[in-house]
Amino acid sequence: KRMSLCWIDEDKLEFPPLSEALLEPNGLLAVGGDLSVDRLLKAYSSGIFPWYSEEQPILWWSPDPRMVLRPDTLKISRSLRKQLRRSNWRLSLDEDFSQVIFCCAGQRDDHTGTWITEEMQEAYCDLHEAGFAHSVEVWDEQDGSLLGGLYGVAIGGVFFGESMFSKADNASKIALVYLMQQLKRWGFKLVDCQVSSDHLVSLGAFEISRSNFGEEIEALAVLENFKGPWSFDDDLKFEFMSELLIEPSIKPSIKPSTEPSAELLAKAQPLEKDSQ
Repeated sequence: KRMSLCWIDEDKLEFPPLSEALLEPNGLLAVGGDLSVDRLLKAYSSGIFPWYSEEQPILWWSPDPRMVLRPDTLKISRSLRKQLRRSNWRLSLDEDFSQVIFCCAGQRDDHTGTWITEEMQEAYCDLHEAGFAHSVEVWDEQDGSLLGGLYGVAIGGVFFGESMFSKADNASKIALVYLMQQLKRWGFKLVDCQVSSDHLVSLGAFEISRSNFGEEIEALAVLENFKGPWSFDDDLKFEFMSELLIEPSIKPSIKPSTEPSAELLAKAQPLEKDSQ
């Protein structure tokens, strides 16, 4: 097992095997590279995601275990069911991606500092323009304001959840619930939540090993891409309201809690070809 970090060459898209991720910080796999559309697609389809702070280089992660959801296992609480029946908020897909990611970044910044840097926002907007990153918006029909939403990346039969925000009670949860119903219709098989939280468990998420996650991603990422812009099926709300006994989810932007030391980053080594 590699004891030091791999430094990614900007001229190459290769990542080291997931098995070479560090135990501490859990899942840190590589440093460097860039956030180009091609590299992000390579990363996600390999079970890897970027997460770093403003003052750090780009850090690439694949934690073990991995928190996931199935698009037919979302648990909806009694109180949320009640709000779903009464809510007259308008929901949309891919209507204002840049505003959703901006609000997600702002929400994080209000607390402990954002990991959704300007560089990250630009990169995911590029990924959205390429048809792979998607947003869900929840609108107030009275004044047209954005009340909540979420965004993530779709490759093959997997949706990789990234972040969500709420300016009204349960707005992001309602965005999540409707997204899951639509993903199920489209045949998506897995939702990546990255790392565990009690909140996710309450929604039906569960952990699988990194190796099992990698195997699933390998099989599902090669399925045909359902590229954007996305929109909800016209009859989705009516059908869902007729059932309201459904289940899935995305993570509320919970990331690894331990940051790598400067000493660890300084020891990052070039990726050797024979490590692939």
